[in-house]
Amino acid sequence: MRMIDIIEKKRDGYELTKEEINFAIEGYTKGDVPDYQMSAFAMAIFFQDMTTEERVHLTKAMVESGDQVDLSDIAGIKVDKHSTGGVGDTTTLILAPLVASVGVPVAKMSGRGLGHTGGTVDKLESIKGFHVELDGETFNELVNKNKIAVVGQSGNLTPADKKLYGLRDVTATVDSIPLIASSIMSKKIASGADAIVLDVKTGSGAFMKDLEGAKELAHAMVQIGNGAGRETIAVISDMNQPLGFAVGNALEVKEAIDTLRGEGPADLEELCLTLGSQMVYLGKQAESIEEAREKLIEAIKSGKAIEKFKTFLSAQGGDASVVDEPSKLPTASYTFEVVAKEDGMVSEIVADEIGIAASLLGAGRLTKDSEIDLAVGLVLNKKIGDQVRKGDSLVTIHSNREDVKDVVEKIYQSYSISAKKVEPHALVYDVIYE
Repeated sequence: MRMIDIIEKKRDGYELTKEEINFAIEGYTKGDVPDYQMSAFAMAIFFQDMTTEERVHLTKAMVESGDQVDLSDIAGIKVDKHSTGGVGDTTTLILAPLVASVGVPVAKMSGRGLGHTGGTVDKLESIKGFHVELDGETFNELVNKNKIAVVGQSGNLTPADKKLYGLRDVTATVDSIPLIASSIMSKKIASGADAIVLDVKTGSGAFMKDLEGAKELAHAMVQIGNGAGRETIAVISDMNQPLGFAVGNALEVKEAIDTLRGEGPADLEELCLTLGSQMVYLGKQAESIEEAREKLIEAIKSGKAIEKFKTFLSAQGGDASVVDEPSKLPTASYTFEVVAKEDGMVSEIVADEIGIAASLLGAGRLTKDSEIDLAVGLVLNKKIGDQVRKGDSLVTIHSNREDVKDVVEKIYQSYSISAKKVEPHALVYDVIYE
C-alpha cells in the first residue's frame, strides 16, 4: 500500500477503505508519512468530503493512535459532555455535580483553556487546594464512591489528532466537517465514556457561525459516535452572546454555585437542564427526557446538587467552604462600571469581542505558557433584549490593574443599543439524534 495511491483515490472522489485510512493515520503518527503527503490528504478530504463510514474509520484510527481511558471498573453508564466552545461557557461546572446528584456517573476528563478564559480545570483551580492530578485507580474509586471526578487530560490521548490538527492549522484545512468531527469525537471516544452529549454552539461567539453549518457538524459527530458504539446526542445552542453573566474563572465558579442553588442566570440554568436531561436519559436514570428534567429540577430545589458539588470539591482536595463563602474565591483589586451612552434596548453583544476584552485583563492564555489571573473578568449586567437607560451599567469589569481603557473600548465595540424593540435569540435551536 502506498500513500500516494490513497491521496489520488480520495482526490478523485472515491471512498477509502478502513485499511487505507488506518495506513494513512498510523503512518503519519509514526513519522513514515511526511507532512507534505498528509497535507495533500487533508486537502483531498476538504474538497471531496467523506462518507459516514469513512468518518467513523478515521475517528477510530485516531483513537487507536494513542492511549485509551478504561472506565470499565466504574459501575453504571458513564456519560460525557462536550461543548464546541464559546464565551462564558460554565456548563461543565454545573452539569457534572447536577447529573451526578441523580445517580449518573460523571468521569470527566477536562483541559486547560487557550483563549478568552481558562478551561474547566483552570476554573476549578480557583478553589484553594483543588487538584486534578489523579491516577487512574483513584479517579475510578472517586467516581464509584461519589459519582463524580474530574481529571486533567492525558498527555498521549489521540496523538494523531494533535499532529493533524497542527498541520490543518497551517494548510487552510481547518474548516472541514469530517476533519472537525473526527478530531472532536476521537478525544471523546478515547476518554472512555459509554455515551456522549454534545453542545454544539452557533453564532458570533462560536466556531460555527451559522445554524446550517452547526447542524451539519452536529449530525456528523452524532453519526460518528453512534457508528463507534457510543450512544450520542447533540444539542445546538446559541452563542450570539455570552452564556450567563460571568466571563472569567473565579467569577464563573461563583456563577456555577449560584446556578446549583437555583439562583443563577436563566439562560445558563435552562441550557444545563436541557443538556443534563439528555445525560440523565442516556445514563438510564430516567425513562424520558421529561422525567430526567424533573429529577434535575428537584435536585436543585432540594439542595442535593449543591451538596454533591461540595462532596466533589472535598474529595479532590478543594476547600468546599467556598460554596457557602464565595468571598474566599480569588477577588480582583478593582471594579469598574461600563455604562450605557444612550437609552434603548440591547440589540447585539458580539460574544467574541467580549471574550477578547476578558483576555486583555488576563482571564485567558495567549500562549500555552501564559499564567491566568483567576480573579479577573467581566460580569454582564445587560443582555440582548434588555431595556437600558443612559448611565445604566452594561458590564462590570473586575481587574487587577487600574488602567482598563483598552477593555472599556472593546466592550463598547461589542455592544449595540437600538431604539427599536429587540427579540432575544432562541437558546436551543435543535436536538440531533442521528
